[in-house]
Parts: sequence; C-alpha cells; structure tokens
Amino acid sequence: MHHPPPSDAELTVLKHFWKAGPQSVREVHAAISIATGWKPSTTRTVIARMEAKGLLTRGDMHGLSVYSAASDKVSTLAGLMTSLARDVFEMRGAVPASFFADSPLLSEAEAAELEALVSSALEEDGDA
Repeated sequence: MHHPPPSDAELTVLKHFWKAGPQSVREVHAAISIATGWKPSTTRTVIARMEAKGLLTRGDMHGLSVYSAASDKVSTLAGLMTSLARDVFEMRGAVPASFFADSPLLSEAEAAELEALVSSALEEDGDA
C-alpha cells in the first residue's frame, strides 16, 4: 500500500514509533514533547491525521488505543530519498552508499537496503 509522504511533523512521530514500537498518544507525547514543544492536543491531532492518511494504524490494548507505524522505516525513507534525489538534485542512477553511512537511524543492513531501493527507483526513472 502506498502512503503519502510524511510531513516534517509526521516524520518526527514516525521516527519515534520506529524506535519505540506501538504506543498510546500519551506515551508518544511524553517522549517527543520536549523536542517538539507540542501540547498534548497537537500530538493527538498529528496522530489522528497520520491515521487518516494511512501512516499509522490503531489497535486496542487493555481498552487503550495504541498506534503503530503503518509502513516500515526503510520503505518510507526510500520514498523520501528518491523524491529528494530526483526532484531536488535531478539525479538519475545509483546513490552513493556513503550518503546513508553515518545515520544513527539506520543499521548497516537498513542503509544497504535503502541504498538499493533508492538507486533502483532512480535507475528506473533514467530508463523511462
């Protein structure tokens, strides 16, 4: 399933879910509010919009709504990176692995998978 690209605020929330796993709105807010400066209502609004866009899924655990990222980290980042490389830098073809090497968000395996996904998408664009 294809999801729209996340906004900067949504990406902040997704990055938290990728690290922490499923959580309630209250748990997410407690974890990100110092960095974002958001009020609880802002966190609730962003999460509700993300669920509506298909970026998050909601489940129930012990009578509490718990949210999870709807798509995996590498796929989401590949979409963002492909768009950046194609639309901003006008790149076609392979993306150098060093571009992802120092990211604390990615393991070595995830960086390699991301490199392959982005390079493949850009190469397909170049062939079109």
